[in-house]
Amino acid sequence: MTPRRCPCGTGLTYDECCGRLHAGAPAPTAEALVRSRYSAFAVGDAGYLLTTWHPRTRPDDLELDEGTRWTGLEVLAVEGGGLLAGEGVVEFRASYRRDGEPGAQQERSRFTKVEGRWVYLDGVTTA
Repeated sequence: MTPRRCPCGTGLTYDECCGRLHAGAPAPTAEALVRSRYSAFAVGDAGYLLTTWHPRTRPDDLELDEGTRWTGLEVLAVEGGGLLAGEGVVEFRASYRRDGEPGAQQERSRFTKVEGRWVYLDGVTTA
């Protein structure tokens, strides 16, 4: 049985890539957190999404749309967010199919570290 590829598009297996983060390993960079959060949407892991959301902006709960199938992630730009940084911005485009129709969400997201771990602060849809 061939291991499944990670939904985030790195070419690695899920276990080698975002699966480790979903299991509790910290994201090393803001871009890695974007990829792991996209993968969490793709595999339906709402708990991970809430855990990696800044406490100040996190919703009380999160219900994922089961009719949406995430089909691809493209990282468009990265500002800061490296290993030693405390803040970063990542712009990305996430493709999906909903009710058989293709769509995409493009967002410019802000990230920060809380207690040494990257978290999603907020984002602005750009397209």
